[in-house]
Amino acid sequence: MKTVKSWGRYPYNSQQVKSLNWLDDVEKTVLCQGEQFLPFGNGRSYGDSCLATSNVALGARSLNRFISADWECGVVRAEAGVLLSEVLDLSVKRGWFLASTPGTKLITLGGAVANDVHGKNHHVAGTFGRHVTRFAIYRSDQGILECSRHENSELFHATIAGLGLTGVILWVEIQLRPIHSSLIDSKNIKFSNLDEFFTLSREIDVDYDYTVAWVDCVSKGNSLGRGIYMVGNHAERGTIEQPKGSKLKVPVDLPISMVNSITLKSFNTLYYNRQIAKTSDKIVSYEPFFYPLDAILEWNRIYGKPGFQQYQCVLPEDNAQDAMKEILTIISKKKMGSFLAVLKRCGDIESPGLLSFPMKGATLALDFPQLKNKTNALFDILDLIVSEASGRLYPAKDAHMSSDFFKASYPEWETLEATRDPKIMSKFWNRVTR
Repeated sequence: MKTVKSWGRYPYNSQQVKSLNWLDDVEKTVLCQGEQFLPFGNGRSYGDSCLATSNVALGARSLNRFISADWECGVVRAEAGVLLSEVLDLSVKRGWFLASTPGTKLITLGGAVANDVHGKNHHVAGTFGRHVTRFAIYRSDQGILECSRHENSELFHATIAGLGLTGVILWVEIQLRPIHSSLIDSKNIKFSNLDEFFTLSREIDVDYDYTVAWVDCVSKGNSLGRGIYMVGNHAERGTIEQPKGSKLKVPVDLPISMVNSITLKSFNTLYYNRQIAKTSDKIVSYEPFFYPLDAILEWNRIYGKPGFQQYQCVLPEDNAQDAMKEILTIISKKKMGSFLAVLKRCGDIESPGLLSFPMKGATLALDFPQLKNKTNALFDILDLIVSEASGRLYPAKDAHMSSDFFKASYPEWETLEATRDPKIMSKFWNRVTR
């Protein structure tokens, strides 16, 4: 048993996690569980989607064994607690990479399925769920079920982006993508405002598998939304090896947040101006390109004991540019935001998950220090903009979304509720459906 919080440490709830050490433990543990619970991976969800209403979760991180691997075809089957980093440790040196990966490799396979994570290549590869070939799940009312697009297909689609509510995922089988090198052929392009970003992305996204932008969230006026557009492809030549960079660590919880209006403006100005030329081409290892924050262990501590919330929205193509201007204008006026504000465009590749987050358009993600009612008041304003633009928020990052907003954004929620394991309930699901 251990006590954990969500990664954002807001809301201020702790829960007890009972470890599942072997696949054979799952049935016995679930049947002996007298109250509702929630499966729990590596604790990288930001809000309350990883918190059980009972404050009791079943931890899958110790289910961390590989079951099989076909290195000719790039198909790997592993227990649900295996981290994406552990997949990469085995696959990269054999010439295979994750077909879709989020901005951290420190999440479990089960968590990647439950949140249907996506990454910089959504416009060409879609979400993680598109590359899941099959998985096994334990339900308290049905036992073990193997699921694929053709076997128990309804449960397959409900479990992908199902927020861990359909049962305990036991193992996952995924299809990897081939690579010739562990290096990334990358290009950084400075853009002076949001309009230039949208022009750039429409012109060059077709030439790159991976595209994402850092945005100066406190810029304003003619510079509103300025930033650096980072694009790349897997290099055709070069070595195949694991990165060996050292890790930093935030050693203690800071008493107050290091992210404030003064540090934010200073950092963003320095970061934007550190690249002198309009464009910069370089060959980099895959780790800093895909996972820059993973180089700092326990980085969530920089927000202090009050924690933080991440606001991640996606806006449909027709409304994205104008609505994004409104959002960034409000954030700039409030002088709030984060050092790492991420903006990218999503493609139109459909996800197999019922409640998958991405849609064709643009998505923005920022972290905000939790400042009593100030942060939630800002989010209420942003929610109105996103709602009026027919956009939606990412459940894996959310700690505030209203029930009405959620139900309007995800009309398939009732199908997931009908498929939910009766012994599983999260604080998020209770909040947005009750």
